Amino acid sequence: MLTADLIKPRLRVRGDMLTVDMIDPANVHWLRTAFELIALFQAQVGQTAAAWESAVERYEGERVDYVVVRGLAKVLADAATFTPLNTKIDPAVLRTRLFARGPAFGTIDLFHTQTRNEILSDTAKELKMSRKSLETALFADRPAAYILTEVEQDWTPEALLSRYNLELSRGVLYWSSKLHLEIHDTYKDLWRYLKLFKLMFEAKAIDDGYSLELDGPISPFVRTTTRYGRQFAAFLPALLLCDQWQMAANVRPPQGGNEVLYKLDDTTSLCGYFKRSGHFDSQLESDFAAEFETKFGGRRGKWLLSREDEVLLLGDTVMIPDFAVTHKKTGQRVLIELVGFWHPDYLRRKVEKVRAANRRDLLLVVYEGVNLAADKLSDVPGEVVYFKNKPVLKEIIQAVERIASIAA
Repeated sequence: MLTADLIKPRLRVRGDMLTVDMIDPANVHWLRTAFELIALFQAQVGQTAAAWESAVERYEGERVDYVVVRGLAKVLADAATFTPLNTKIDPAVLRTRLFARGPAFGTIDLFHTQTRNEILSDTAKELKMSRKSLETALFADRPAAYILTEVEQDWTPEALLSRYNLELSRGVLYWSSKLHLEIHDTYKDLWRYLKLFKLMFEAKAIDDGYSLELDGPISPFVRTTTRYGRQFAAFLPALLLCDQWQMAANVRPPQGGNEVLYKLDDTTSLCGYFKRSGHFDSQLESDFAAEFETKFGGRRGKWLLSREDEVLLLGDTVMIPDFAVTHKKTGQRVLIELVGFWHPDYLRRKVEKVRAANRRDLLLVVYEGVNLAADKLSDVPGEVVYFKNKPVLKEIIQAVERIASIAA
């Protein structure tokens, strides 16, 4: 992530609104700069992180736009792999051994009878190392000494500029006290990343989606501000996986002053890099959907099958049933959750969520081979249908119609 000194100069406050001064990815000047930095970075493979920083400083020269140059360089470095050196002796142990011999100087005097060079040479002999290897190992555990081993991404100038803009916007959220979010479709991945980054939120259903309030890093409810701030800022690309969304963050500008609003929505030019999850989580779900379409799709059946189109809010977590079936005439809905070949801990959490949801319109379709006998699901509000090899659609439709008749 970009550091505060690389973000602050790009922020603009006008009234009660905050905006970010982004780079135009089509700007010829910045495309040339990005191209040159990428080439310079690729040439640094095998060199230390300190060498990369020195190369960037030389490249900057007398440029007055050095803040952007350094930001682009930081984006490149953050996406790459820097590997610590393998040393014969642990650097911390080596430093302890050397420093125990007292302060050393370039020349000897009454109180220091050995020079620095002599201490280093003697210690190298004792450890059966070359003097050069010893000096290399002395601070090899410092990030500046790590070696650039892999440039993670096949960068293009356009991609680098776009990623820089995203990192600027991410950085704004580090100074946020709260964030209001509305999402109107493609919910699944958003909830997945909320859980992944362990963000605190409250959610409620609205007419065409969900409204969420997230506690920001400078919220009074947050204790570990630094770690939580990084997770909070890192979450932003998850929004870009949604098709319709609006975000408003309360931000206290690092320049000082009152809180202002930073707004983004689905019209933003920002480009994310998080990957969408697959349409189906398992072959079981894929086969179920395909068979349903073959036997009951089109005009053949009374029910329409949809995939993960409803979120059940369960306090500090959610449950997203695998499928929903909707009656073509009445609009009645029944949710379907497939419970297949899963690890026992997963099954335990799944059943806990089902109980917490307390939905009579939720149908569990359970593989007989899992450890979920009927007595373990006796208190589940909805129905349970078991299957041996694969779900039997006839039995599932019968259960769906029973649930619908009770609801009616």
